[in-house]
Amino acid sequence: MIVENGEWLMQGARRGDPDLIHDFKELTAYVERAGFLPLFSNGVEGFSAEEHADARYWWTGDPVRDPWEWRVQAARSDRMVYGKFFGGKAGFISLEWLPYFANWRRRGYDFDSLYEEGLAKHREKCIMELFEDGGRLFSHEVKNTAGFGKGGLKNFAGIMTELQDKLYLTVTDFRCRRNKRGDEYGMPVAQYAMPESVFGYDAVTSAYGEDPEASRDRIFDRLRERCPGADEGEISKLI
Repeated sequence: MIVENGEWLMQGARRGDPDLIHDFKELTAYVERAGFLPLFSNGVEGFSAEEHADARYWWTGDPVRDPWEWRVQAARSDRMVYGKFFGGKAGFISLEWLPYFANWRRRGYDFDSLYEEGLAKHREKCIMELFEDGGRLFSHEVKNTAGFGKGGLKNFAGIMTELQDKLYLTVTDFRCRRNKRGDEYGMPVAQYAMPESVFGYDAVTSAYGEDPEASRDRIFDRLRERCPGADEGEISKLI
């Protein structure tokens, strides 16, 4: 995504690109081959869903070809996780690579252990307590219940992004809110859950026995393999 003369322009696949992604099924296959993939373009050229999709279909509402709609299907998928995993930006991680990301980003700590060691913020704790029973909550429900409402705790969006970056929370759905008559209104709102409650504890934490730095090196080497010409500093920044 680039800005020219104040206008947002999406970077799309080049004509004849063999990796052109047409729909969510093809996105799923691409993510599983690559292991992980940011939604939007970034410092690693060519490594994003944006750069492998047709730029004409962004925000058209087409459920098949609009990449913005793919994130909804990804959130509901049982083959990948979706959330803000890449420098505060959205992206996808396959189930095969989820344990390595969780181990690296969490440094091998479940959230309770992280908090007990003094490595997590009180505001993070207020949010994570809401998910201890394995439930799923929409963002406005989390904000109000955790005490981030009017006059309450600050930086709700930033804390939610940090929890996703550490793989303690992922997005599991998008739904519009409903008024008292039951009518939908506004933009779709994200629903969150702990990945353990969606995919199972072992599926998320199976790499805990590995040194977190070793998991980081796995991820780094995987991206360098996919994009051999990428700047190593940009790779490090992305992961």
